[in-house]
Amino acid sequence: MATTAGNKRLKLTDILVTIVIAVVFGVIYKIWGPTYDLMKPFGVHAEQMIYGMWFMAGTFAFVIIRKPGVAILAEVAASTVSAFLGSEWGMSTLVYGLLQGLGAEIFFAAFLYRKTNLFVTCLAAIGAAAASLLLDYQYGYIDSLSAWNYTLFIGFRFIGSILIAGVFAYYLAKALELTGVTRSLRPVSKQDYEALD
Repeated sequence: MATTAGNKRLKLTDILVTIVIAVVFGVIYKIWGPTYDLMKPFGVHAEQMIYGMWFMAGTFAFVIIRKPGVAILAEVAASTVSAFLGSEWGMSTLVYGLLQGLGAEIFFAAFLYRKTNLFVTCLAAIGAAAASLLLDYQYGYIDSLSAWNYTLFIGFRFIGSILIAGVFAYYLAKALELTGVTRSLRPVSKQDYEALD
């Protein structure tokens, strides 16, 4: 999907739609905590494969809205909702939301907010994952592990992020566009339709 070259400033409609998306993901984030814990008994960091769900608000919202600041706004708002719903990570959830949104935003900005294809969306998911790993290290959530254990831990988080916050977010947004729901947010160009083929 290529973005249209229209006005890049956030309008009130963009902000409201981003907040609605974020509220939905905030509820999902809260529900996702126990799901993450259910994966831990499988061992070898299997839970890292589903960690990418916590980055999805930013990538999905950007692919829908396609304007600067959307990834950060969506992640911060979603983490805020999750925290107020009683996230097991408390208020540190807000810090994660901010930095994960920033991690995704950096990659959208690197392409001047003009590309929202699968590749760029996956890069943004990697950016969010990298930010989360830095925070995990800072907060001491990553124990001392052997080299192979670190490789699995980080590798699985990146793979899960690409699959969930990259591929799944992209195709979910693409499916939503096919319904015509996003037409009111931005004009649909011929290139947008060609990109869906």
